[in-house]
Amino acid sequence: MGEGDVFLAARDFLLRHRDDYGTAYRDFRWPQLRNFNWAIDYFDRIAEGNAQTALWLVNDAGAETRLSFAELSTRSDRVANHLRAHGIKRGDRILLMLGNVVPLWEIMLAAMKLGALVIPSTTLLGRDDLIDRIARGGVTLVIAAAEETGKFADVPGSFDRMSVGDALGGWKRFEDAYAASDRFAPDGATAASDPLLLYFTSGTTAKAKLVVHTHESYPVGHLSTMYWLGLRPGDIHLNISSPGWAKHAWSCFFAPWNAGATVFIHAAKRFNAKEALAIIARHGVTSLCAPPTVWRLFVQEDLAAFPNNLASVAGAGEPLNPEVIEAVRRAWQLDIRDGYGQTETTAQVANPPGQAIKPGSMGRPLPGYRIALLDANGAAGDEGEVAIDLRQRPLGLMPGYADDAERTAAIMAGGYYRTGDVAQRDRDGYITFVGRTDDVFKSADYRISPFELESVLIEHPAVAEAAVVPSPDPIRLAVPKAYIVLAADWPPTADTARAICRHVREHLAPFKRVRRLEFSELPKTISGKIRRVDLRKRETERHAAGPQRAANEFWEEDFPDLR
Repeated sequence: MGEGDVFLAARDFLLRHRDDYGTAYRDFRWPQLRNFNWAIDYFDRIAEGNAQTALWLVNDAGAETRLSFAELSTRSDRVANHLRAHGIKRGDRILLMLGNVVPLWEIMLAAMKLGALVIPSTTLLGRDDLIDRIARGGVTLVIAAAEETGKFADVPGSFDRMSVGDALGGWKRFEDAYAASDRFAPDGATAASDPLLLYFTSGTTAKAKLVVHTHESYPVGHLSTMYWLGLRPGDIHLNISSPGWAKHAWSCFFAPWNAGATVFIHAAKRFNAKEALAIIARHGVTSLCAPPTVWRLFVQEDLAAFPNNLASVAGAGEPLNPEVIEAVRRAWQLDIRDGYGQTETTAQVANPPGQAIKPGSMGRPLPGYRIALLDANGAAGDEGEVAIDLRQRPLGLMPGYADDAERTAAIMAGGYYRTGDVAQRDRDGYITFVGRTDDVFKSADYRISPFELESVLIEHPAVAEAAVVPSPDPIRLAVPKAYIVLAADWPPTADTARAICRHVREHLAPFKRVRRLEFSELPKTISGKIRRVDLRKRETERHAAGPQRAANEFWEEDFPDLR
């Protein structure tokens, strides 16, 4: 049995037991692979003579591009030969900065076939980010959209340049790839442990880490993600995610194609919830995954007005608030199935299809992952830091950080990979997110989970987004403070603050109550995650000389009528 067969056997086992979590979790085993190139040994194999749509792009104007598995296999062979003709070889590093355009998928497949490494990069990056990525990533070639090439004008380095779109001075032309030979021969075997992807994490608390993934950790590791999403051959799967981030590879590349499903992309310049819902309905999308921000925008629309073919909906990136889940259930009779993972891993914990869902829980460990919750002393229990047991190391876990052996050793110490996230497990094995280890804080000796408080806040119609951090207090050490982005038509006034405070008092125990709130924009990473570290720092600096208030800030004691 070849190693492609070994991979297919593992995949087919999960497809057979899609709705049987007990069997899948108990009996699944990661395939043992020595030499494995997913693009050649798997994708090209299933693509042979396969006219099923693999990639389906619809743009703002309604124009469509549909490519079959067979067509993408041939086109990626041409691109691989084109890149080879320009000197790209095994081990070279390609920084890829493209939006949702067909060459993105062609280049990813071609780089795999060549044994080159890809550094996916969002088009939102600025000059300093690019300098960091090119230097630390050891970039050989930059492939960028023509409209993004100006960002590289004064970026130092000896890397080559290739543009997608208009031909530019000093930049090689990508489109010449389509005239290259469609007969590609690899220069040798690809070890499953060879590096494939380098990801710079979004850095919510510190400088971005450089995560390395191999030819098995993401292509094969995303069998767990395929299982969570419940994808099957013939599904049309839309994942709303921007290129450059790990979630795009999770659900716009590996997981759907592992299942033999269609990757559907709405290539919009700006996200519009109503337009996206119309696209989903019009094109028969059967499976949808979106981050909480998008789900919160969706539920502000009349969901019932968009009849669709959806059979499965999922959320990832941050935990979803219960009221959003309930709104989707009422309109579509579907449960949003939460999933949890990191750039460093594939999906670890989730609610796969066919299983009971507990409100607020992100589910149970996925096949191939053994999860422990570790307390401050490293003992496993029902609450603590989410950690992966390395005695049965999952293929979906990165080998480490590419440029930081010390950090890798620290995060893998004691036989566990530590995620930095805190969670609780109930008697049925369901795990509920509490917060980042550096987000959870104490107030008057009570332990406070920002996410729990934020979930209550966002239930109020005035609150579009919220982030809770500790605010220094002379008596309680710290009190919960909420930074709030108001929904449309709600003014940043005392009356609005009073209404929110009243809501909080009605739904939270006294020790958990938000005692201060400020109407303000939220600092975010370029991937859209809230940087609570910036808000904590802001509070510490503001109160260094004693209690201080900001503009548009209100305290609980401002409303004696609520006591």
